[in-house]
Amino acid sequence: MNRHSEDPARACRFGFVEWFRPGEYARSEEVLADILAAGASHLRTHLSWAEYLAPGGEEWFDWLIPRLGAAIDLLPCLHYTPPSLSRTGRSSGAPRVLKDYADIVDHILTRYGAWFTHVELWNEPNNLLDWDWREDPEFDLFCEMVGAAAYWARHRGFKPVLGGPCPFDPYWLNLMGERGVLAVVEAVGFHGFPGTWDSEAASWGGWDLHLGEMRQIMDRHNPRAEIWITETGYSTWRNDELEQVLRFAKAINLPVARSYWYGYQDVAPDVPVQEGLWFDPRHYHLGIADHQGHPKLLGRLLQEGGLSRVDDVARLQGPGIMRPARPLVISGGAGFIGSNLADSFLREGREVIVIDNLSRPGVDRNLAWLEERHGGRVHPALIDIRDLPALEPALADASAVFHLAAQTAVTTSLERPIDDFEINARGTINLLEAVRKAGRQAPVIFASTNKVYGALPDLAMIETEDRYVPADPMLRAHGVGEGRALDFCTPYGCSKGVADQYVLDYAKSFGLPSAVLRMSCIYGPRQFGTEDQGWVAHFLIRALSGEDISIYGDGKQVRDILFIDDAVAAYRAVHAGIAEVSGRAFNLGGGAANAVSLNMVIREIDRLRGRGTGRNLAPWRAGDQLYFVADTRALRDAFGWRAATEWRKGLSALHDWLVEHRFPHLAEEGRRSAAR
Repeated sequence: MNRHSEDPARACRFGFVEWFRPGEYARSEEVLADILAAGASHLRTHLSWAEYLAPGGEEWFDWLIPRLGAAIDLLPCLHYTPPSLSRTGRSSGAPRVLKDYADIVDHILTRYGAWFTHVELWNEPNNLLDWDWREDPEFDLFCEMVGAAAYWARHRGFKPVLGGPCPFDPYWLNLMGERGVLAVVEAVGFHGFPGTWDSEAASWGGWDLHLGEMRQIMDRHNPRAEIWITETGYSTWRNDELEQVLRFAKAINLPVARSYWYGYQDVAPDVPVQEGLWFDPRHYHLGIADHQGHPKLLGRLLQEGGLSRVDDVARLQGPGIMRPARPLVISGGAGFIGSNLADSFLREGREVIVIDNLSRPGVDRNLAWLEERHGGRVHPALIDIRDLPALEPALADASAVFHLAAQTAVTTSLERPIDDFEINARGTINLLEAVRKAGRQAPVIFASTNKVYGALPDLAMIETEDRYVPADPMLRAHGVGEGRALDFCTPYGCSKGVADQYVLDYAKSFGLPSAVLRMSCIYGPRQFGTEDQGWVAHFLIRALSGEDISIYGDGKQVRDILFIDDAVAAYRAVHAGIAEVSGRAFNLGGGAANAVSLNMVIREIDRLRGRGTGRNLAPWRAGDQLYFVADTRALRDAFGWRAATEWRKGLSALHDWLVEHRFPHLAEEGRRSAAR
């Protein structure tokens, strides 16, 4: 029997459902590894009778079932009649000889029984695509077929599971009891997808009601049988990934013996589902990772810390968006800039709605920090800006909106340009339309980027020992001004540039008070920098971790870096003076006084740490500028704003914050060294 059956260490609160198509050897290996990394120890997959008897079928399942069963507690779902044996000529029809199903079950148990203890008998028998009950309106054929197979499986020492109907039908389940099927199974499956399928909307009464009905019926006919949730899930077709997290957290805590989440990976866009290719987009977004294997929010949380991380994030979502009087709204408010900006207003007693989908690793900790500091004046709206119906109520009463939510990496935009466009361009127009629809003329202040000016290939440069400097002395003295022509480069530059222009146009076309801040490199506490975005923090994190820093290019490229406190002051100044500057764009950066090359920053990091840092050189990346320094005189003239923090002091402050919050062992080592 199954080597896992007596191993209590393998017990787990959840599993996954994943269907593998014949020939998907590489995909099966990849998904299996991801499922195990997510912390699951159960897997439900189908073993199609029709596919098994098709050419190459035995070879496929001879590889698949042992491969899966060796790694995880496997539940095969045996269904689909070979059309040549079917009464209807389709895989959903009953076999002409009902005993043939018991025979194939017997054969499968003999051939693969070492790899599982339970076998599921059919799937969704009230779904016409799985069982054509029009040819079996009283389920006489189904009961005879499955009852005989279950009886024989039990006789052989296996544990049969009755496939669950979808939507749940207590009358059908009771019929299975009256016909004797429930008496010969060890568990009964339940399928439920609350919030996803319209077919359940009218009949769904909640988990407690349906599981209670199920238990009452089973207690009458087989009280020892277990209830398993063999399929539940939530489609993120509207990009509401946080809702998927909440549904998952609910499902795995239900009072059932096992719970299987459908599924791990989205269906690929070129693969037809049962109803046909793209018959319903919801079928294509049920995974916790997309079809290319990139984790969604739920997938990332499970890989980061398992169920405890899921619980941590689920607790951040309140019962719903509160309705404070004219709150400030910050999209991307759990991010680095957004959380610092929110904190500045919350310290003054303001009410702040924080819109964020928590897609960036670590930002949920920023939201938890805000809630710890400010309690009920923080109103999380954990939604995606691509989800317009969810966005509208969050913005309905806004007094002002700071729009910082974005896809922020050039590299990601090159890999996934459609996603980049949907987030940055469509997400921005969603936000603008939601604000306009509310009719309150709330100001919108948008976080744009210096990438809207392109790679600046026409600027003549002088290469010095450790940096590039412009040949033009005026450019050296002041930097690039807002009069520079826009020149979008890379999908990221295009999507942010489109959003930049839409924000300005809404001031012209609709009179919506709005302004744009085209930012250089902002850095400071609460930044979880990566190689693709937030490079100053990323360099420090790598150095403090004792790892080498990757340099794309030669390290002489120059940026004007700006400390977060100064960036917050600029956003607040624009907010306060929006009536005078609506429809304008401003450059925001550290200016010429804080213009540094990457090499200069690394040298200062080495000084702060007291040791050198290794460097790995790599080719230049698309759209990378040799030099960008923002001319911030327009901000100075409009608001009296200046970058107040010298870059070395700012870098030292970020270093100290990271040591305290990300590398506490280094802080302890420093204290012991000082004591000696």
